[in-house]
Amino acid sequence: MRGRRCHTLLLLLLPLATACASARQPGTVVHSFTITGADHVDVSRLKSVLATRANPVVPILGWQLPWTRKNGFDRTRLDADVQRITAFYGDRGYPNAQVTNVDVKPNARETAVDVTVSIQEGEPVRVAAVQLRGFDALPPRRLEQLERSNPLVTGAARDRQLVASARDIALNTMRDEGYPYARVGVTEEPSGTDAVTVTLTSDPGPVAHFGDVQIAGNRSIGNEVIARQLLFKPGDLYRRSLVQESQRRLYGLELFQFVNIENVDGDRASAVVPTRVTVAEGKHHRVNFGVGYGTEEKGRVDAEYRNVNFLGGGRSAGAHARWSSLDRGLRLDVTQPYFLAPHLSLGGEAQQWYTYTPAYHSTVTAAKITLTHRETQRLSWALSVGSERNNSAIEPEVLNDPDLYADLIALGLDPTTRTQSGTLSSLGFDLQRNTTDNVLNAHHGTQVTLHAEEAGRLLPGTYNYYALSADGRYYLPVGSRWVMASRLQVGAINAFGNSPAQVPFSKKYFLGGASSIRGWGRYEVSPLSRSGLPLGGNGLLEASVEARATLGAKLGGVVFIDGGNVWPSGRQITVDNLRYAVGTGLRYDTPVGPIRVDIGYQINPIPDLMVGGSPQPRRWRLHFSIGQAF
Repeated sequence: MRGRRCHTLLLLLLPLATACASARQPGTVVHSFTITGADHVDVSRLKSVLATRANPVVPILGWQLPWTRKNGFDRTRLDADVQRITAFYGDRGYPNAQVTNVDVKPNARETAVDVTVSIQEGEPVRVAAVQLRGFDALPPRRLEQLERSNPLVTGAARDRQLVASARDIALNTMRDEGYPYARVGVTEEPSGTDAVTVTLTSDPGPVAHFGDVQIAGNRSIGNEVIARQLLFKPGDLYRRSLVQESQRRLYGLELFQFVNIENVDGDRASAVVPTRVTVAEGKHHRVNFGVGYGTEEKGRVDAEYRNVNFLGGGRSAGAHARWSSLDRGLRLDVTQPYFLAPHLSLGGEAQQWYTYTPAYHSTVTAAKITLTHRETQRLSWALSVGSERNNSAIEPEVLNDPDLYADLIALGLDPTTRTQSGTLSSLGFDLQRNTTDNVLNAHHGTQVTLHAEEAGRLLPGTYNYYALSADGRYYLPVGSRWVMASRLQVGAINAFGNSPAQVPFSKKYFLGGASSIRGWGRYEVSPLSRSGLPLGGNGLLEASVEARATLGAKLGGVVFIDGGNVWPSGRQITVDNLRYAVGTGLRYDTPVGPIRVDIGYQINPIPDLMVGGSPQPRRWRLHFSIGQAF
């Protein structure tokens, strides 16, 4: 009886299971999708608006990964794509473009097809001239800027997206010069054969100034905290850029889930523009806890607590604790977002941090005060004053290595205590400019960071040196699936009096690891002792180029080449003796950044390198971590 019931249940479930299986696995997939004849448009952008898409494969190998989504072939969608192609070309100034052929070739088993679409673009409609009318209200300087920033180029194909962009730029320019009710229209008039004259016409409306400011939605955050972030006050000339920047500044406090600054009177033209700031508060207390594994750190535990309204006033404070085999410690910080002026913030930091290198381990107990000026959303600079206690001790196996012991003594190790200890007081300056689109996984833009530091001389302390470093990164999209990422880093620490003991061990440079020259492990690229153990150095040069490809919705792959080295002195930096590594890797996107696996291979190994008391003949390293390498 029980067997008969099971048999009946299976018969009932079989159609459902079959339907689910067929839904998961389409009968025919798109193996390749090729467009020919598209000489004057970006093929990757054209494909991005089409429903027919090829299945992602691993470059060179041509393999599709089993967990990626399979794109099934649908003739109805392909027919609709033909119409999308002609519409796409029409918007970009090619009204006579047409699809001349659609070829669908199935494979022998009819499980996949190769689709080829042939296009004849025809002659474009070109921009004969661009005219601006009604913009006399603008100051001459802004009018010249508007003319230079116009994306429409005389003689180029008339692209409707660029026409819309030109209108938006003109409208925003008017609204940023005291005309919040301005309107800009666009007309196109034929000019000869296959050419048009594009005219932007402005109706500026009345000049207006900011009026009273209303604040709504805040519960525990005082009005003064919100008001001091605004870059305008009643009576100022209306500028839209000030409204947008004030809104970004309020979001930057991390106090609000939602911020909106709007004109209370809507479109009613008035010489005074009252504004309303509406906010929705977020959670003030935030706790993050993470446990992970990396090939260098082994086990890793991170815990972080932040209060974004510490003692009121919009102050933020936090504590970050970390434990791994390479570093561990506790760091506390507090930031006053408005210090004397809207663009200034004052921060304080204290930490107890332990770092472990192959030759020695360092303990830093430090405090630092930093004044930061945020010029714009992308540009900031900071001045800092720091004081710390540095204690470094040699690893136990070093005691049995007289050559290494002697080398460390030459660098400042106390032979009686077998430690290096002292106080470090320093002045620092940092400049950062960041135009990237994403901090965790950039696809375009640049990032430049400069750092200057002087220890001793002006402030009392055991150590006396000055240091300069620069880090530049550039991200360039290539089509819809590739990003070329590059980085150049250089640093030099110069001791006053040319005495190596003036620079503490904890400040020395090392390269190698998951975010550096990936053919070596962390701390493995640096000047070596006579016995082959990395000691760290005072000069650094590093460069990397990485090609990043999108393989699926969340999966990516990279190929890279890294190069660099570390020298005993910043004056010895040269490009003649760099260490190089090449490799490849995989990326999987997550909300906290890409999980990545990289394998790097040494082009020119370091002779006599010793780590952990043993030679390092292996020329490859495997790295597992979170976040892009740079």
